[in-house]
Amino acid sequence: MQPLPKKYDFRLAERKWCKAWDKQGTYAFDPKSDKPVFSIDTPPPTVSGKMHLGHSFSYAHEDFIARFHRMRGKNVFYPFGTDDNGLATDKLVEKTKGVNAKSTKREAYLELAHRTVQEILPDFIEDWKMLGMSCDFSSPYSTISTAVQKASQKGFLELYEKGLVYRKETPVSWCPQCQTAIAQAEFENVDKTSHFNDIVFKAKGKDMVVATTRPELLCACVALFYHPDDERYQSLKGKFARVPLFGYDVPILADETVDREKGTGLMMCCTFGDKEDIEKWYKHKLPLKVSITKDGRMNEEAGKYQGMTLKEARKAIRADLEAAGLLIKTKDITHPVNVHERCGTDIEFLNTHQWFINVLDHKEELIEAADDIRWHPEHMKARYIHWVENLNWDWCISRQRHFGIPFPVWYAEDGKTVLPSEEELPVDPSDQQPKGRKDLVGETDVLDTWATSSLTPQLALGWAKGGELFKDNFPMDVRPQAHDIIRTWAFYTITRGVYHEKKVPWKNIMISGFVLDPKGNKMSKSRGNVVDPQDVMDKYGADALRYWAAGSKLGDDLPYMEKDVQTGSKTVTKLWNASRFALMQLADYDGGEPDELLPVDKWILSKLQGIIKESTETYEAYEYAKSKSLIDNFFWNTFCDYYLEIVKDRIYNPEKRGVGAKLSAQYTLRYALRTILKLFAPIMPYITEEIYGYAFAKDGRDSIHVNGWPTFDNGLVDGTAEEAGDALLEVVNLARKKKSEASVSLRTPIIKFIIPKKLEKVLKPVEDDLKAVTNAEDISYEGKVVFIELAPSKQ
Repeated sequence: MQPLPKKYDFRLAERKWCKAWDKQGTYAFDPKSDKPVFSIDTPPPTVSGKMHLGHSFSYAHEDFIARFHRMRGKNVFYPFGTDDNGLATDKLVEKTKGVNAKSTKREAYLELAHRTVQEILPDFIEDWKMLGMSCDFSSPYSTISTAVQKASQKGFLELYEKGLVYRKETPVSWCPQCQTAIAQAEFENVDKTSHFNDIVFKAKGKDMVVATTRPELLCACVALFYHPDDERYQSLKGKFARVPLFGYDVPILADETVDREKGTGLMMCCTFGDKEDIEKWYKHKLPLKVSITKDGRMNEEAGKYQGMTLKEARKAIRADLEAAGLLIKTKDITHPVNVHERCGTDIEFLNTHQWFINVLDHKEELIEAADDIRWHPEHMKARYIHWVENLNWDWCISRQRHFGIPFPVWYAEDGKTVLPSEEELPVDPSDQQPKGRKDLVGETDVLDTWATSSLTPQLALGWAKGGELFKDNFPMDVRPQAHDIIRTWAFYTITRGVYHEKKVPWKNIMISGFVLDPKGNKMSKSRGNVVDPQDVMDKYGADALRYWAAGSKLGDDLPYMEKDVQTGSKTVTKLWNASRFALMQLADYDGGEPDELLPVDKWILSKLQGIIKESTETYEAYEYAKSKSLIDNFFWNTFCDYYLEIVKDRIYNPEKRGVGAKLSAQYTLRYALRTILKLFAPIMPYITEEIYGYAFAKDGRDSIHVNGWPTFDNGLVDGTAEEAGDALLEVVNLARKKKSEASVSLRTPIIKFIIPKKLEKVLKPVEDDLKAVTNAEDISYEGKVVFIELAPSKQ
């Protein structure tokens, strides 16, 4: 046992232990171990820059659970991967390399993207290591690696064989900025200002007013609709209306889904402005008029407006309608608009060939799957169910990009689909043909990144290779994630688990909230309220940041307050100083057990058993915030404020109380300190490892994080001792209050200390410690109230 240095330098210690854990393989999974496995479906962070504060928040939560189970003797399978084949990585490559993916030749862009990812990854992963993540970093996976490409393509082939994927030309949601199809789960609802425009259509000389927010789509209008029960428009049945400015006729049709109260009750159907347009186009077998290009401009259907952006065309068409007397009213509105969550661009609908996974026909099965998972917190299950119930489209998994995992698909001249065998995977149909074929056309689209990351349990467990790891550990124990991707990652992974294995992918799912700014707003660069976790860790240390993260229970959003991180920093300092003091008192301790423990020592050991028991139960229930609160309160109040002060006299002055009293205090002090460090270890791994290394480690490889979680000992539970200790604290508080009110030192002697007679039996066993801690010359038991007389102060 070595004495602690006077000060703790978190910068030196955190870097030291980060390297040591890596070098020693402290957190490496051991496939040969006979320990029970605890497996975690670690979220692979998107390679799009660097770790942000939300990452540090939610990843800390999962790491608390991982560290707890490792200390409980589990063989923790906690892999680390990176999601580096998605649109976010594309954007990063374009930004850092000054290129445009769409205008760069495929081969050149792929080489640049792969090289960029490899350049970025080491520093990117380092952020997670410095946060104190106890993942097994020895063999990280990448979602663009050859092994993952093989697994992802294998998954596609399996779904194809089961009839669960299909290709179809159909209207799909499209991002003009990213120039790719996107899935419903990638929509974000944003309130935007716009105009409701009352536009005049003509029907045999009669004016009909249609209200629309999209006048730029007039050239794509294919019909007008009214409700069959709307008396205003019964005379229009079977007639045609002329489209203003563009001069062609469209049918006027009845449909019971038209909202009679919206606008004028007449609805313009264009191909395509929204989901309603698509539904009516299908239902009434209307013609297709495409007026928007893939990059969000008007095409030849728009006539003189060709080449304009949608906003430019909207403005120009409104002006021309007004000039022609065909725009009779404009109303300013604010309404929700679907935008692409990646870039914030308004979503359009284009008729294109895409690949889909069939989910609409299996909604009931996917909803029932939620019952096979334990949700933490439970109410998040309702979010998942609500999402599945309200799905409108199958899952579009094709993307029109270069960088991604290719579809393992070729097309023959007759249009038939040609697939490779599993043994041939991975394949890139863009530049290779199946054996013996030269007449095929390869698919150029790539799989959406979610189509691959929805397989993270399979990827981590080596599903594509087969073997015992996957067979023995699927479903995995837990999936950690944030609540904003329940509709994507959670839903997609559950879908793939059910489709491939006929079972859910994990037994538990733990869902973190968001980090907000101090005013409760979402953090964003545009608002200028972003806090970089790297700056926080540099100023206060990773342990302080993790302490802050532990203050929020699962599912709750947490406003970032620097003062909360400062509290974490103060706790680190207090833990160091209290440990330093305790270890100084243990300098001559030989590890022996006393013949008998004194009542105050029994009191704190009994109290500690309650903390151990409740902390264990709350961690098992994924309630790390309760565990943090329990040990935090015990350490600051019970241990530091009282116990350390109470036992000082016994250790400093063994001649007064005897060697046995000192030994009892030293034995208890060592037990309590070791237990406190272990209970803090999942939350603050660096400071606890540093102190443990000085005080308890048998050698440089003896880490607190694999040395065992404290075990509840019912033999140390002592109700009588707890009653005595609690009463002692009440009286000590009264003495401290008296001295504080008198503005004197806490060491000021008490010359007369009268305690109510009813407490004599309880306090008599701890009277010597009470005298010592309050510096009381004598204690008597009489009356019903406490009376304290202090020694006169020396002038």
